[in-house]
Amino acid sequence: MVRLNRIYTRTGDDGSTGLVDGSRVSKASHRPVVMGSVDEANAAIGLARLAATPGSDAILSRIQNDLFDLGADVATPEGVDGALRIVPAQIAWLETQIDVANETLEPLKSFILPAGTPSATHLHLARTIVRRAERDAVAAGDEISAVARHYLNRLSDLLFVLARVENAATGDVLWVPGANR
Repeated sequence: MVRLNRIYTRTGDDGSTGLVDGSRVSKASHRPVVMGSVDEANAAIGLARLAATPGSDAILSRIQNDLFDLGADVATPEGVDGALRIVPAQIAWLETQIDVANETLEPLKSFILPAGTPSATHLHLARTIVRRAERDAVAAGDEISAVARHYLNRLSDLLFVLARVENAATGDVLWVPGANR
């Protein structure tokens, strides 16, 4: 059980943050940057849940919990016994959700714009934040596990598909190349 008695500790006032192993690093170093992007993605997913259909909401609820697992993974350097890590089964679950949801959708005939229903639009925003988190994780190199990077990649794919699901009743908003020339 996690227990937080104090919200402020003042230990980060010098621009550093603590990792799971007790070490301290600059808040501008790779791990905290990835942790921040993952946290932002989680908040954006929470916002998307406000308007999501019940099926999407259930998926997003599980993802939010998994993103805390991912944050713990990122905050834990290699070599910590018993560390909470993202596991391949979590990626497989994302892939299953993508496959199941995609079966209900018409094939894409054009690129789509990040628009439509409120829930779809919020999911597109969350997807772009997850893509940034993935880029941040890639920039961190071997500091972030390949499994964590794969999770982020699949998550952005799932958020794209879920946005399409949320837009299914009204239709995707299609890009019209050169429409305003």
